[in-house]
Amino acid sequence: MIVDNAIYVDGRRTAEPGTLRETYEAVRDRRGVAWIGLYKPTKEEFSSVAGEFGLHGLAVEDATDAHQRPKLERYGETLFVVLKPARYLDEVERVEFGEVHVFVGEDFVVTVRHGEAPDLGGVRERLEADPEHLRRGPEAILHAIMDRVVDDYGPVVDGLENDIEEIEAEVFGGNPNVSRRIYELSREVIEFQRATEPLGGVLRDMMRDETIDVDPEVRRHLRDVRDHVLQVTERLAGFRELLQSILSVNLTLASLTQNEEVKKISAWAAILFAPTLIGTIYGMNFTYMPELDWPLGYPFALVLMAFTSLTLYLIFKRRGWL
Repeated sequence: MIVDNAIYVDGRRTAEPGTLRETYEAVRDRRGVAWIGLYKPTKEEFSSVAGEFGLHGLAVEDATDAHQRPKLERYGETLFVVLKPARYLDEVERVEFGEVHVFVGEDFVVTVRHGEAPDLGGVRERLEADPEHLRRGPEAILHAIMDRVVDDYGPVVDGLENDIEEIEAEVFGGNPNVSRRIYELSREVIEFQRATEPLGGVLRDMMRDETIDVDPEVRRHLRDVRDHVLQVTERLAGFRELLQSILSVNLTLASLTQNEEVKKISAWAAILFAPTLIGTIYGMNFTYMPELDWPLGYPFALVLMAFTSLTLYLIFKRRGWL
């Protein structure tokens, strides 16, 4: 589906073609830059774009199938960039990942979005409000898209940090069912790392590759975006280590709780064992047992059982086993 389709000349929106064919003609006539925004396009729509701008078959296949890792590839004069945007869903406390594929040529930018994030319409509006930056070429559009994707990582990182704080409170609060939440959150952090860590390499390659004709000002903006990516990856690495520590602490606390239960069971077993032992001895009914002929033998046995049990109870209570 075509979300937006426009021609930009000297940083300003000059035409909004109704069809892809009109877009191709306008690009040639006006000598501007076409920005075609697609959302889960059909094969027919995408094959038309690929044929007009000479997009490589492998890149087209990647953009159609999605499920790619962040990367930068160059096919002739065309750059192919894969980004993994993310957003935090407060209702379910979960991170949702999308995918954006960007084709950048001399006079065109084609964006293929899979997922709800990011809001490329907002990126387009912000660029159109800044013609000075937009006239720096298609790479300026790519920078704006990457900048928005990285900016959107901020609320996601904050959401994960808040979840970790809640988990810490639950662990030290004695919640025995928190292990599953720790595991789920660890998976989200790992998946987030997979979405962000390669992006730093993508930006580094764009800044260092002299064969890519990028405006010097755009390069400076890309450097700033890379700094933000590195900050995100560093925080995620810290989250991953912290979650491992929390899981270890949770297992330790669970073991301590289990040990306390074992102590209680052992203490009560010892208390019950004492009268059982005494009763067993007096229940053997041997002929020659002095206590059998003693009038106070029965009360003595009961008192001995009670005294032994009470003594053991006080000892275990003093040691904190009960």
